[in-house]
Amino acid sequence: MALIKLSPPANLRRPSRPKRHDTAWHQETLEEALPGLLQSYQKAGGLNNRDVDNLPSKHAIGHLCEGLLQILFPGFHDDDAVGKSSLEELTAARLFKVIGGLTDQVRKSVRIGNPDKPTGKTAPIVRAFCRALPEIRELLRLDIEAAYDGDPAALRREEIILSYPFVEAIAIQRLAHQLHRLDAPVIPRMMTEWVHGRTGIDIHPGARIGKRFFIDHGTGVVIGETCRIGDNVKVYHGVTLGARSFVKDEEGHIIKGGKRHPDVGDNVTIYPNATILGGKTYIGDNSTIGASVFLMHSVPAHSLVVYEEKQWVVRDKTRRTQPADYDYSI
Repeated sequence: MALIKLSPPANLRRPSRPKRHDTAWHQETLEEALPGLLQSYQKAGGLNNRDVDNLPSKHAIGHLCEGLLQILFPGFHDDDAVGKSSLEELTAARLFKVIGGLTDQVRKSVRIGNPDKPTGKTAPIVRAFCRALPEIRELLRLDIEAAYDGDPAALRREEIILSYPFVEAIAIQRLAHQLHRLDAPVIPRMMTEWVHGRTGIDIHPGARIGKRFFIDHGTGVVIGETCRIGDNVKVYHGVTLGARSFVKDEEGHIIKGGKRHPDVGDNVTIYPNATILGGKTYIGDNSTIGASVFLMHSVPAHSLVVYEEKQWVVRDKTRRTQPADYDYSI
């Protein structure tokens, strides 16, 4: 029997190696692009320069956030359960690592723009932050209780910690808010942007948030720096608590700081895609803001804010009717 050699289909054949002369243009391209790139560093900045003190590391801040989540929720961010017998030793090791890493990053942040600035405030910031961890855990316990009480789909508290994105978002925000209160530069915003990338929930570290806070679903929520949110507030996905147009100086530059974002009272529910803007806007206690509402003024306590002028039309797609022939309208 003759041996027949079969060739693989063309789309499965191993591509041939490029010839040596095929890469000559790589060096030419490098020589063309490099001078302009180096010149842009001199002109536009954006360089973490070794000639001055190093900047905080995004990579290191991410590791710090992961380590802090392990401390706040032992066993929930681990491959294995944490035994009671090893809890103290493991927590001590993790906290010691966080103290060292946070000290390094705070020291760098304090020196941004002034590499010779004394860093004596670093140790007080880190010590005060670590002492606040039990209080932050208690706030998170109440947040999880609010989620369990407010979501009929939540069957277990463990399910909420393991799978609800708002838990990570509010945990990191409460940690970052503590550092923000202690005047640690830059790092609080890096922390909340780290968790923003993971969850799609954007809460500024400056926002003051009360007890029993729950974000259902979560994607697309934005809460601005100067927001003040009361107790027992529930927010759905797509909600924005933002600023109106910004005040500018005589040269047209935005004036930094000032109260720009709304305040929300106690026992308020804000449904999906509602937008509430302005530093003078206040949502009174026990109010409900309906879905897709756009609001730029205050409402008193016990308010229900909904759109009533919109009309929805529903008809049977299987019937070929005149445009005016509808089954019903809402």
